[in-house]
Amino acid sequence: MSRCPITYESIGEGRYSQKALRKLSPRLDELLDLPYSVEEQIHEAEKRATKMSIQGVQPKLSAKLNIKGKVFEVVDTGGCFILKPQNQRYRCLPENEAITMHLASAVGIETPFHGMIYAKDSTLTYFIKRFDRRGYRKRALEDFAQLAGLSRETKYNYSMERLVPILEQYCTFPKLEKLKLFRLTLFNYLVGNEDAHLKNFSLIRINRKVGLSPAYDLLNTTIAMKGVTEELALPLNGNKSNLNRDLFFDYYASDRLNLTERAINQVDQEFKSSIGSWKSLLEKSFLTEELKQQYWEVISQRRAILEL
Repeated sequence: MSRCPITYESIGEGRYSQKALRKLSPRLDELLDLPYSVEEQIHEAEKRATKMSIQGVQPKLSAKLNIKGKVFEVVDTGGCFILKPQNQRYRCLPENEAITMHLASAVGIETPFHGMIYAKDSTLTYFIKRFDRRGYRKRALEDFAQLAGLSRETKYNYSMERLVPILEQYCTFPKLEKLKLFRLTLFNYLVGNEDAHLKNFSLIRINRKVGLSPAYDLLNTTIAMKGVTEELALPLNGNKSNLNRDLFFDYYASDRLNLTERAINQVDQEFKSSIGSWKSLLEKSFLTEELKQQYWEVISQRRAILEL
């Protein structure tokens, strides 16, 4: 029995579960393979890079779902989904991002609809629905590099403390967004995401309310890149490694984010309750057995440090 690469449900036949197809569209009863191999996807991403608004280190494609044709179509503009194929430099990045986003959802972090689809060469391509679109209309979205007046080249030249005034200045309800930031910061540390730089945090305006966008670009970079020595992309109290519970809970949550003891304890309990389900989610993932083991070792080591 196989497993659906979108919902992780067991399926008797076919590529995807009915639940996954309904999430894509209530009118979809089948999804055909993406008509590009890995090499063709990378070529298309390079060819279209100057025509699309989405950028970054990983090759990306803009796509829309052709319901009548039952297939994802790659487009230059107007796409509602972003596709990320397998990466020639790093193993299993789509599988890595998919499970990391699943784990984030399990601990109460808002994530867009995402999953993986099969390409014509039977490899898996990661997809995520664009949260900065409502139909064909754009929502106001700015990443923290833009808000801080920095660029793609200087996106690491900041600190976790300096994110706080950005929330205070621009968010409609800063206290709520600070709690979200604390939860996301803990999560990034726990899952080994050492690449959460300024462009991986954004503010979005929805119905006149400005707050943190749904989480995106979440990866366990520890197992993807190997030999990583830093534990956070942006320093906390001047440190990018050798972090501990006091730094996260006392220094950052209490002193810098000014969260109440009740709110901090709530997040603490949420993680303690959720981490128990992470192992089973990880087992259902599409990572290799070796990478599943390495992923869980990262979580186990850092969970012990944070006393979770």
